[in-house]
Amino acid sequence: MENAPEPLPDLVREVPGPPSSHADPPPGLALGMTTAPVDVESARRDYAALVDRGLSLDITRGKPSPRQLDLADGLLALPGDVRKAEDGTDVRNYGGLKGLPELRRIFAGPLQVPAEQLLAAGNSSLELMHDSIVQAFLSKLPGAERRWADEASVKFLCPVPGYDRHFALAERFGIELIQVPLTETGPDMDVVERLVAEDAAVKGIWCVPKYSNPTGVTYSDDTVRRLATMTTAAPDFRIFWDNAYAVHHLTDAEAPLADLFALAGEAGNADRVFVFGSTSKVTYAGGGVGFFGASEANLAWWTGLIGKRTIGPDKVNQLRHAQFLRDEDGVREHMRKHAELIGPKFAAVDEILTKELGESGLASWTKPTGGYFISLTVPSGTAKEVVRLAKEAGIALTPAGATHPYGDDPEDAVIRIAPTYPELAEVEEAIRGLVVCVRLAAATKK
Repeated sequence: MENAPEPLPDLVREVPGPPSSHADPPPGLALGMTTAPVDVESARRDYAALVDRGLSLDITRGKPSPRQLDLADGLLALPGDVRKAEDGTDVRNYGGLKGLPELRRIFAGPLQVPAEQLLAAGNSSLELMHDSIVQAFLSKLPGAERRWADEASVKFLCPVPGYDRHFALAERFGIELIQVPLTETGPDMDVVERLVAEDAAVKGIWCVPKYSNPTGVTYSDDTVRRLATMTTAAPDFRIFWDNAYAVHHLTDAEAPLADLFALAGEAGNADRVFVFGSTSKVTYAGGGVGFFGASEANLAWWTGLIGKRTIGPDKVNQLRHAQFLRDEDGVREHMRKHAELIGPKFAAVDEILTKELGESGLASWTKPTGGYFISLTVPSGTAKEVVRLAKEAGIALTPAGATHPYGDDPEDAVIRIAPTYPELAEVEEAIRGLVVCVRLAAATKK
């Protein structure tokens, strides 16, 4: 039959739905709160006035603003007349699967991976995560008994609230996603340790360990130690350590993060850790460099397979990044400029929410010291309505439920706020409008 859709490849499984996506009802996860009564008529009048303003505001995605991208425009004049890397590699030619040593050295410290075990690739860390999963389905990981494609089921643990792109990527390949509460110190390790010890189908866990998306939480030393040393039923269990915000501080007080890579190695679990990072929110989001850090065995597995797909990364781009950022102090200096631009936006969100909702009992929110997001918790059962009301008023928000696998927030209470891209005045206007929508949703909740 003409134009019939092509069948999905065997490694793409039927995606399991939300009913099987929870470990146990997660305690303390975005629970609804006791709220003070809201005057319905007053809330409706305020909302009608908001709609009448005809706004068009967008705080959906954590993108760098144009002003942030301007900070890296010096890249466009580089690498100048330089053609060779420090090891003599002609960056214009093929080869060099591991990337340029000078750039790997710059990010070895922030990503907490020895430079010789850190690979620099294309512009996207998400691409590296995708390829890691694909290769695990197609070829046995070090320590694995079989390919993931040959397993009866593959499951990942998902700390929630979490990153929607992680969930969507795993769902694409039919991986069953199990929600685990994210606490102020990281994932609930009592739940994590139980699940990984009792079920060999649990092959991985998604982690954004520093300034986590969307809460801004940084994992505690104890959480990192337990992740590194816990007993797992699956010999090929992997921690997908997406250290996306390793250098994205909003203040000079940089949040400390224990070294998972070193701790896992000391515990005899070096192969357990896949580290990911990128310059996507450091320089150019569409023209940066992604990083993959792993044990020697994992890197040999990776490069042996990826060599079938590519002859090497964009080393010209890597050289210009090494020249532009110079060293670890250069990265820190550059990121202070980012903080000067986006810090006031985070402060404005907190100031407005505190003034308008602080004593109302209608909401709670995180106050991150780094990263790109704020997590807003509204009364249970109202997040979707808040997002709907905001959309009708011309304020685009990330869909309610995006912070959970399958879009299934059991409490319908979490909303992710992304304040980085719009101008400060637009952020302030959007948050004031959001407050109006929170009040109306609470007032009319049945």
